Amino acid sequence: MTRIAVMGSGAWGTALAISLARRGGHAIALWSFEKPVAETMRTTRENSAFLPGFRLPDAIVPTHDPAEALRDAELVVLVTPSQFTRSSVRGFAAHLRPGQALVSATKGIEDETSLRMSQVIAQVLAEHGLTLPFGALSGPSFAQEVAAGAPTAITIASQDADLAAQVQREFSSKSLRLYTNDDVVGVELGGSLKNVIAIAAGIVAGLELGLNTNAALITRGIAEMTRLAVACGGRRETLAGLSGVGDLVLTCTGSLSRNRTVGMGLGRGLRLREVLAGLGGQVAEGVRTTSAALGLARKHHVEMPIAEQMEAILIHGKAPERAIEELMLRPGRDE
Repeated sequence: MTRIAVMGSGAWGTALAISLARRGGHAIALWSFEKPVAETMRTTRENSAFLPGFRLPDAIVPTHDPAEALRDAELVVLVTPSQFTRSSVRGFAAHLRPGQALVSATKGIEDETSLRMSQVIAQVLAEHGLTLPFGALSGPSFAQEVAAGAPTAITIASQDADLAAQVQREFSSKSLRLYTNDDVVGVELGGSLKNVIAIAAGIVAGLELGLNTNAALITRGIAEMTRLAVACGGRRETLAGLSGVGDLVLTCTGSLSRNRTVGMGLGRGLRLREVLAGLGGQVAEGVRTTSAALGLARKHHVEMPIAEQMEAILIHGKAPERAIEELMLRPGRDE
């Protein structure tokens, strides 16, 4: 019996907990920052706030107490929004201990520092004199479909081969297949940058520009993502895999994508605050990741024209039609 703490009760954290419980052989604590959410999950056995319609198996113990969640955990899965990862880990780091291993399933870049989640977590652990094995979990995976048991393939990346093999073994089931990778940089950036491109894909859909435009955007989007990932030390082939192309295609085309939904609203003429209000408390990571990614791109002297236009729309209120036009009118270049 492996004890796993899932730290974060949003849709993705809850779906992972359900998948782990369905597989069997695990005792799972599902930690919620919001006490009412934890209490509701305990009494109704459903996360009606973030993943309604899915019963929580008996192996899942919802809790608001980080000490309770982490007390006996062997694996700690971090699934908090990127802008809250630093504060969340600081809040429960005192309850972590040597011998535990951390897995981040958060897809984002810290907006003020442009740090990847592994870097943010390492900084916080260092404040507490801790160094723990770390892995990054990413890939094409809508929470609702994972919770429903639809066949899904994702990647676990770690410099620690033993940890990658452990996570692969503990998470894999007849509905969830894990591949291992040692390219943490590439996997983290692929999972983060695809959200920026997905907002652009939503704008294309909202403007009703058609399939040609969407195909061009996805293709140039993966080129943009790959340039930055390679400049940061990731591998080109990682971006051609599940955590790159796979996640990008899903997020740019799937109706369950919150980032694509944001873009569609903007393309249809809504203001950003109106679109975000319509998400019902759910997070579209690409909104914050856009500026963070550009900060990273400037540091490494990488050109990211799609991300630049998305920032102009999101931050400065640029008209989406104008942004698409400027992308099309950029000087010609080799592919």
